[in-house]
Amino acid sequence: MKVLAVNPGSTSTKIAVYDNEQEIFKKTIEHPAEKIDGFHRIIDQFSMREEEIINVLAENGINVREFAAVVGRGGLLPPLKSGAYIVNDRMIETLRSDAISDHASNLGALIAHKIAGEAGIPAYIYDPVSVDELADIARLSGLKEIPRKSFSHVLNSRAMAMKASVNNGKKYSESNIIVAHLGGGITLSVHQKGRMVDIMDDDEGPFSPERSGRVSCKGLVELCYSGKYDKREVLKKLRGTGGLKDYLNTHDAQEVERMIDQGSESARLVYEAMAYQIAKGIGELSTVVKGEVDVIVITGGLAYSKKLTGWIRDRVAFIAPVEIMPGENELESLAHGALRVLKNEEDAREYLI
Repeated sequence: MKVLAVNPGSTSTKIAVYDNEQEIFKKTIEHPAEKIDGFHRIIDQFSMREEEIINVLAENGINVREFAAVVGRGGLLPPLKSGAYIVNDRMIETLRSDAISDHASNLGALIAHKIAGEAGIPAYIYDPVSVDELADIARLSGLKEIPRKSFSHVLNSRAMAMKASVNNGKKYSESNIIVAHLGGGITLSVHQKGRMVDIMDDDEGPFSPERSGRVSCKGLVELCYSGKYDKREVLKKLRGTGGLKDYLNTHDAQEVERMIDQGSESARLVYEAMAYQIAKGIGELSTVVKGEVDVIVITGGLAYSKKLTGWIRDRVAFIAPVEIMPGENELESLAHGALRVLKNEEDAREYLI
């Protein structure tokens, strides 16, 4: 039972072939800037990327007719429930419309649909970033004009929560799990009995390598009206040049750790402060399930750092056992999601919005 997983990024497309749960092929297809720059919109790159995937598969002796399904990264669709969705004409129409923000992830469904259509097999997306299962009480922010929205690393967070629940001897639908996804942006989520009922987006939680996270509202207003920056520059400070980049002039965590090893106390303070804020966020979300947490998962690229995860573990281990699951794991998460549908362990939803 072979599945092709497709994860489009801004300058590359990652693909993997799984035979049941076993990865048998993986490739990152790089798209040179001069080629990318030739397209007016990201969605216009669809045919180019699909053709390059077919060529790579052919070069490696992989026939698309061997697959049972193709699964693509979910795009910036309207709020959806978690899980698998069949890629249908309505979804394609939505993703191609001007109403949806232009983003590389939107290509996942289009590419999956085209390859699957030619092979006569189903195409799916799984856990798009727009998954929204927030409890009603979690939607209130304090200002009616700014309701809280669900936008996080859903794909990897749910997959690692499922894996952790199995490791813990329980079903995902029976578990309460907190997941901290640590990457260029950091998001936290709490999964209560199979539903992601609350999250901390990367602009309302800990700072990260390149994002400021939660900052003082009054301080931000003062900054916006200081006359020093325009809107674009302020947004860039919040998402792009905040966090480690602002404090230490680098967003490379490995470089920060080298600075610490060379005796930099300022680097240590900033790096440990990031861990401190992540731990605070985990503690905050533990109140959502009244402290009844089965396991805390730390995942994402930064979870490879023993220094960072050690600081976090020291502060939150009293809440629940901590499991470290490093890496983005997006291709695996996509493939395993599609396999659950193919094995009738999960039903795929119909996109009707």
